[in-house]
Amino acid sequence: MTTQTELSFAALKQRLRDQRDLFNQLHSTRLHRALSWLQAAENQADDKDIQFISVWISFSACSFSSANASDGAHSLAEQQDFQRFIQQLVELDKQQKIYHCLWHQYSGPVKALIKNPYVFAPFWQSLRDNNEDWHAKFDRSSVDALNYLSRKKVPELLGIVLDRLQVLHNQVVGGGATYQSQVNREQVEDGARLLMTLMPIIIDIMLESSEHNWGELAYPVVN
Repeated sequence: MTTQTELSFAALKQRLRDQRDLFNQLHSTRLHRALSWLQAAENQADDKDIQFISVWISFSACSFSSANASDGAHSLAEQQDFQRFIQQLVELDKQQKIYHCLWHQYSGPVKALIKNPYVFAPFWQSLRDNNEDWHAKFDRSSVDALNYLSRKKVPELLGIVLDRLQVLHNQVVGGGATYQSQVNREQVEDGARLLMTLMPIIIDIMLESSEHNWGELAYPVVN
């Protein structure tokens, strides 16, 4: 299995330099952007709010393509495209590093995210609509996620975890949380640590699988 040293920013950056001639420009640009934000996140180890934001941008640099670019709410097509990205990552993860991260390293934080209604999008929608419709959806989603965890259904589990983290990201970036607030401190810290472990794995998989179609860039370099 790939060691943590081999997944450090410096090692991944050097691999990108060494392999750049083998990549098309889109793939090279995508990984260069992701690594730049991963480095920014590493430099913010003492500020979990800023680290969480930076490492989520690193993830977005990998997953965001012209196919899911829009200025509005996520459409069904965009959600399907995101799920395809996750499915592709897991299929190419021959050493099962993603599952090892979610189950062996961070099963506690993963279970805490799954059981936390405040990072569950329908909770906030129900609050805005002044109804209680979120309870059944939350219970079903939580049971499904725990089943995915125990049954090693990695794409489905990763999708739920990232969905929860996206809600947290939207809260922080959208001004829905106080900077360094103690109210959501645990989920921000857990989210930052989890993504700081996941992102080098994702970048490593994409470095090893440059021949796969990762989609067109939504914002390509314009000469």
